[in-house]
Amino acid sequence: MLSLGEMNPPADFENIHVERIAGDELTSSFVIWVKTSVKEHYHAEHSEVVYILEGSGEMTIGTETQSIESGDYLFIPKGTKHSVLVTSSAPLKAISIQSPHFDGTDRVFTGQ
Repeated sequence: MLSLGEMNPPADFENIHVERIAGDELTSSFVIWVKTSVKEHYHAEHSEVVYILEGSGEMTIGTETQSIESGDYLFIPKGTKHSVLVTSSAPLKAISIQSPHFDGTDRVFTGQ
């Protein structure tokens, strides 16, 4: 068992810190902390589920921007551009579940 509430990033991380928490050949799960933003990108081969644990922000998925906060669940289909802007004073903390297995190489930044 893993207590996500007890997981914390290093005190000196710059903007984004990622910790892998589980996975196999079909899926990968991570806890992600974001201080300011995640630049617009997409995953050509992966769908992603994001569950917000702490903090708040604005997330753009495709052409729709919405406010996000603790308890929100988001689904991002493969090939869909997405980005995050953190609006809380504390970092945004989220679970990211990607399928199929994600090794970090299927992240295509759009230059936006």
